Amino acid sequence: MRTRPTLTWTSPDPPLPRTAGLDELAGVVARGGVVVLSGAGLSTESGIPDYRGETGSLRRHTPMTYDEFVTSAEGRQRYWARSHLGWRTIARAAPNDGHRAVAALRDGGYVSGVITQNVDGLHQAAGTADAVELHGSLDRVLCLDCRRTSPRAELDRRLRAANPGFAGAATRINPDGDVELPADVVRRFTPVPCRECGGVLKPDVVFFGENVPRPRVEQCYRLVDEAAALLVLGSSLTVMSGLRFVRHAAAAGKPVVIVNHGETRGDRYASVRADLPLGRTLTELAARLGCEVSEGRGRTA
Repeated sequence: MRTRPTLTWTSPDPPLPRTAGLDELAGVVARGGVVVLSGAGLSTESGIPDYRGETGSLRRHTPMTYDEFVTSAEGRQRYWARSHLGWRTIARAAPNDGHRAVAALRDGGYVSGVITQNVDGLHQAAGTADAVELHGSLDRVLCLDCRRTSPRAELDRRLRAANPGFAGAATRINPDGDVELPADVVRRFTPVPCRECGGVLKPDVVFFGENVPRPRVEQCYRLVDEAAALLVLGSSLTVMSGLRFVRHAAAAGKPVVIVNHGETRGDRYASVRADLPLGRTLTELAARLGCEVSEGRGRTA
């Protein structure tokens, strides 16, 4: 006797939200209590490329992983040689209109908190001093042995002294602060150890394959729990470290607004989605809500 195959039914994915304009975006933000979750797309207008956009560096570049960094002296040499040159570009980058508009909306009381997946420090440079750096910051260095943190500028001075005349021809800057360098140039570079204990130094950022510290994750969840809405700016939400907050907000019935070029992994959780240029759109949004965007904000050092 022939048995019938067992049929299982799965509910279809919810329809994606229609692409909206500034009016819908303003309608959500005007109610206040908005937490911003920003990604690399917000910094592209400052000259720092994103990972996954049309010209994203993941199309050509594999970022350093945590396992390779901690297990391979060769990998660390390659990372620090490339990052030594790339960090100078990151350090010189200035906040763009998008960063300044977010700060203005924060000052105006519409934005209650900022979570950024970026490691470039541009939110802080624009005036959002309390932005939570989900993935850390390139301007700090951590010793993996004694756990001491120190300024990246201090390490930069030590690396210059250990590598006089090192000036490889950097061909491309990446969002994690490193650049493309020929292998023969990398081999001539000398990393330096921790000044205190002689241990291994690592940028105070979360590498691919590394977990975000739990207290930082909990801080972000608290911000989302206390928010009225979540506004995602310039993130494809491809990695779970940012997507989980979108899911959390949506599960709590909070509006999720996504402003990004191209589709994102979080679109199905959004109530409003806008494919608009970030700098201009956020500046217009701030002006509509009566928030003055300061042109003078930038890095102080």
